[in-house]
Amino acid sequence: MASHRKSRTPGTRVAGIRTPALATAALTSVALLSQTADAAPGEDRPSLEEVEKKVGDLYRQAESATEKYNAAKEQTTKQRKRVDTLLDDVAQRTQKLNEARAELGSYAAAQYRTGAGLPDTATFLLAETPQDIFDQRQVLDRMTGRQKAAVDDYVTRQTETMKKRQEATESLRTLTETQGDLRTAKATVQKKLADARELLSKLTAEEKARLAAIEKRKQEEAARKAAELARQQAEQEQAREEAAQQGGGASEGSGSGSTGSTGTPPADSSYGTKAEKALAFARAQIGKPYVWGATGPGSYDCSGLTQAAWKAAGVSLPRTTYDQVNAGTAVPVSQAQPGDLVFFYDDVTHVGIYVGNGMMIHAPKPGTYVREESIYYDGHSAIHSIVRPA
Repeated sequence: MASHRKSRTPGTRVAGIRTPALATAALTSVALLSQTADAAPGEDRPSLEEVEKKVGDLYRQAESATEKYNAAKEQTTKQRKRVDTLLDDVAQRTQKLNEARAELGSYAAAQYRTGAGLPDTATFLLAETPQDIFDQRQVLDRMTGRQKAAVDDYVTRQTETMKKRQEATESLRTLTETQGDLRTAKATVQKKLADARELLSKLTAEEKARLAAIEKRKQEEAARKAAELARQQAEQEQAREEAAQQGGGASEGSGSGSTGSTGTPPADSSYGTKAEKALAFARAQIGKPYVWGATGPGSYDCSGLTQAAWKAAGVSLPRTTYDQVNAGTAVPVSQAQPGDLVFFYDDVTHVGIYVGNGMMIHAPKPGTYVREESIYYDGHSAIHSIVRPA
C-alpha cells in the first residue's frame, strides 16, 4: 500500500466525473507557498509534483481527522444516551428508596404507639386485660416479619442506588473526555482546511493551468486502468458462463490467479438486489458537496455516503471507515462487484462504492462534490481493500 496520498482527479469531466475549479486549485497549494515562505533568496521553488504530493498529504490529513471526528461524535452520542439512561434510573431508584425509608418510619411509629420497645414486665403491668396482652403480641409478631423485610429491602435499594450513582458519575467523566476528543478532531480538520483555503488564495493562474494539465493526464491514466479492469472482469465472467454451460460449474474465477478467490462470497441475487438499491441511492447524490462529518441529505463525507447508500438498501453499516472495512468480507480487486466498498490508503481513511467497470461513486474531499470516477483515481497502490457488505 502507498504511504503517501497522490493527487485527486480534478480538472476535466471524464466518465461522469464532476470536478469544481476549487478541487483543481487545491492540488497546487501547500508546498508551493509554505516552502517558499521560508526559502532563502535564490532557492529553487518546488516542482509541481512536489506541490501536488504535499497538497494531497494536507487533504489526507484532514480526511483522517474527519474520520476521528466521526468516531468521537458517534461515541459522544452513545455516551450521552447512556448517561441519560443512568440518571433516569438513579432518579427512579431514589424515589423507591424514599418510599422504603417512609415505610421504615411507619414501623418505628407503630412500635412507639404499641410500646413494642418496652420490657415484657412493663407491657404486662400496663395492659388493662390479659386479652390486650395476647392481641398485642400477635400484632407485633406479624409486624416484626414485615419490618425485617422492609429493612432488607431498604438496604438493598440503598446499595443499588449508590452503585448506579457511581456508574453515572463515571459515565459523565467519560462523556467529558469524548467531548474533548471531538473538539480536538474538529479543530484539526478546521485548521487543515483553513490552511488550504489561505494557500489557494495565493495561487497564480499559470500554476493552476499547469497543474490542471498534469491532472488531466492522470485522469486519463486512471480511466485507462479502469477500462482494463472492466475488460478483465468481462473475460472472467464469460469464462465462468462457458464453464457452467459445459457442466463444469467453475466456481473459481478464470484469470484471478491466487489473489484471494478462496472464501469470496458469490454476488448472489439477494446481494445484487441490495447493491442495486445502494447504488441507486449513491447515484442520486452525485453533485452534492463533500462536507466533513456530514451524513446527508444535502452533503456527505466519504463514509457518510457509503453508510447512507447501504442504509437505503436495508443494511446498517458503521459510521467510520475504520469500522466499515470490517463490516463484510474482503474480495480481490479482480472480483469486485457493484455495491462493494473500495477502501484507500494504509490508514483506511477513504472509501467509495463500486459501480462496476473499474468505476466508483464517492465523496472525494473538501472542495469537491460526490462524483463517479475510476477506482485508480489516486493510483493502483492507493487501494487498500475491497469489502463486500451485507
